[in-house]
Amino acid sequence: MPQIPESAGSKGEVSYQLLYQTNRQADERHPIMILSDPMKRIPHHQVGAFTDPSRQTAFEMVYDGSACSVKILQLDRRFVNLLFWLGTGHIAVRLSGRHFTASQETPLRDRHGMAHVSGYAVYKITAVDLNANSILQTANNDFLQLVIRRMLASNPKEALPKEAAEEMDLSDQTMLMTDMPAMTDYINCAQDALPSNILNWARRQIAMVKSESVSAEEQKHAQRALSIMLNIQWQGSYFPPIDPTEARQILDEELYGMEQVKQRIVETIIQINRTHTLPAYGLLLIGPAGTGKSRVAYAVARILKLPWTSLDMSAIRDTEALTGSPRVYTNAKPGKIMEAFQQAGSSNLVFIINELDKAGINASSGNPADALLTLLDNIGFTDNYMECMIPTSGVYPIATANDRELISAPLLTRFAQIDIPDYSPAEKKIIFRDYSLRKTMDRMGLSKSEVVFTEDAIEAIIDRYSNVSGVRDLEQAAEHLVAHALYLLETDSSANDRVVYRADDVRELLF
Repeated sequence: MPQIPESAGSKGEVSYQLLYQTNRQADERHPIMILSDPMKRIPHHQVGAFTDPSRQTAFEMVYDGSACSVKILQLDRRFVNLLFWLGTGHIAVRLSGRHFTASQETPLRDRHGMAHVSGYAVYKITAVDLNANSILQTANNDFLQLVIRRMLASNPKEALPKEAAEEMDLSDQTMLMTDMPAMTDYINCAQDALPSNILNWARRQIAMVKSESVSAEEQKHAQRALSIMLNIQWQGSYFPPIDPTEARQILDEELYGMEQVKQRIVETIIQINRTHTLPAYGLLLIGPAGTGKSRVAYAVARILKLPWTSLDMSAIRDTEALTGSPRVYTNAKPGKIMEAFQQAGSSNLVFIINELDKAGINASSGNPADALLTLLDNIGFTDNYMECMIPTSGVYPIATANDRELISAPLLTRFAQIDIPDYSPAEKKIIFRDYSLRKTMDRMGLSKSEVVFTEDAIEAIIDRYSNVSGVRDLEQAAEHLVAHALYLLETDSSANDRVVYRADDVRELLF
């Protein structure tokens, strides 16, 4: 029989067999655990508590007015330490599950060939008030749901299953761990959700905080760094398949034209579907201002279903702003790259690097952008404040620039470069009419029948900005004109529920 791991603080034997699963959601076929229940007396929801695994592995509950217990037959290996935490704390929980009967013809098996047994398959655990039988909106339940989400998401090897039935709706509220007891419990319960180097680093930080030989300043920095690291969901480098048709639809919704760019992005999606990993190189989008380079990056984040964060390189004056400052300084803090992980709350993200060609223009020495090289090499990044190597295999960098000549050769070789030319007058006309105007009117709650632009009015608008690169000025013009139309509809009784703009009208407003 398997042993409680030493990290759980016990040498006692347990009764269950381990399930080696990789599902991202729990259901009756991929349960957190299976309880023995030959008489099928456990209802859909059952309140009780786990016993201390150092004495016995069981779930205690009340049945027909009498206390009884049932054994745990199988347990997802990712939840061993969480079970120990629940048992030693004797925390009241409500189990949600269904009775599962293992089929002899098609038994479910894990990677070791172990068939799932018949019993009560638990797919949700919620901390409750034992007397009132109600969900606790407290630290216990917040912590419990956080660990369950993190453990299910740890090192996934399969695509995310479709949404399950009623009870699969885990709380989406965010819990931020800042106090030492919560962080220590998290490391003990969810250690498999952390990369091995970060787990070892976290234990060193805890030891530093507890050490009497360490100064109060060092303890403060260690606790802050630990909180930052543990509030990031560390995921594996596996990426589930993405529907290329859906990706193309998103690109067409967000971008007009740019067929070369769209083709490259779809090719990237096909590559991810084959390898289940991100490409070796990020994207570098080079073109005039206002041509939609940042919008491409946002569309990619939407397609990949990843959080995104951005970094404006024109505001970076020195390398330390990116790499963080050492803890020897009282006002030490992490760098912008580490802050990107912190803001995203995930190790898998789209990292948008704006104005890469502006890096180092106002720098006192060297080029701060050179600090990006290790991040772009996908071998891990070390922040001076964190003092730990950060895995970067789930980071997809997308950089924008106006002038290729101002970017150093080492940086250029680490990107797949895509040139984005300016739009032609005909393209700008379509973008203004079918994209900018439509989106602005939708946002302000106006219909096509309420605001009408004649053909000569649109031609006058395009002519007004013919010498300006990109479409940013056209978008601002759309904002101005639609806001003016809304003002007339709300205040001018002669508008008669409709405003029509002709060439002379727009010239008067925009020139």
